[in-house]
Amino acid sequence: MLERCVLLLALWLCGGQALASITVFDDQQRAVHLNAPPTRVISLLPSLTETVCALEQCHRLVGLDRYSNWPERIRSLPRMGGGLDPDIESIVAQRPDLVLLAGSTRGVERLQSLGISVLRLEPRTHADVQRVLRTVALALGLHPAQGDRVWAGIEAALQSAARSLAPSVHGVRVYVEVGPAPFGASEASFIGETLRRLGAGNILPASMGPFPQINPEFVVRAQPDVIMAGESSRTVLLQRPGWTQLRAVREQRVCLFPPEQADILVRAGPRMDEAARLMAQCLAGKTGVRP
Repeated sequence: MLERCVLLLALWLCGGQALASITVFDDQQRAVHLNAPPTRVISLLPSLTETVCALEQCHRLVGLDRYSNWPERIRSLPRMGGGLDPDIESIVAQRPDLVLLAGSTRGVERLQSLGISVLRLEPRTHADVQRVLRTVALALGLHPAQGDRVWAGIEAALQSAARSLAPSVHGVRVYVEVGPAPFGASEASFIGETLRRLGAGNILPASMGPFPQINPEFVVRAQPDVIMAGESSRTVLLQRPGWTQLRAVREQRVCLFPPEQADILVRAGPRMDEAARLMAQCLAGKTGVRP
């Protein structure tokens, strides 16, 4: 909420000049104080990297986690581990004035003890993405309207993707696999929210948690109309007992997304509009004949 993401005194005066001191709140509602808008930012979560760039501030990034790969211009930046194994020495060496990371990232206390400002944000829902866009905009010393504009584009694209689908697609039951273990995206996930916005159903109920690890037999019993998964699941998918007999498999109603598209689908960030288009294209292309 905007009232939880404030600039001290005011962020803008006449002429659009920003005051130096900034205070924002992280996901744990802890205040993060910055003496000035940060110019050297490290992001240790791909969705936060993409958020910075969606706000047209890629030039402030000086280091990233190993998985951030969009947009193209950031791919040459130094890599500093990931959420489970951040490279503290490399982070400190870059002299960041702000590190963006998930709440579960290890080493936060160590970074803070070294005087580095840390902002913990982890978007998990559509509402989170909207909030994080505003929070990051404020942390960077930008007007929150910049975050609102990005969100408005996402929202418009979601509505457009939903309108593009024929009424016969509504209610189609979908299984979305986000990892070959297998892990699926339930109704409680941001992917589940997107499916719901498109008018589709989900075989995994919210009660299972956002991204549950499931028994493959559950999918066999549920008999989804359409399956969506990354290409990394191609081989194991057909090796699971009973899966070759799934109607969706027999009738070729399976969408296997290449790695670059799979990344888009599984990140709760500013490319959710592209994810919605990919999912809508899959639904439109695979539901010409209902079982």
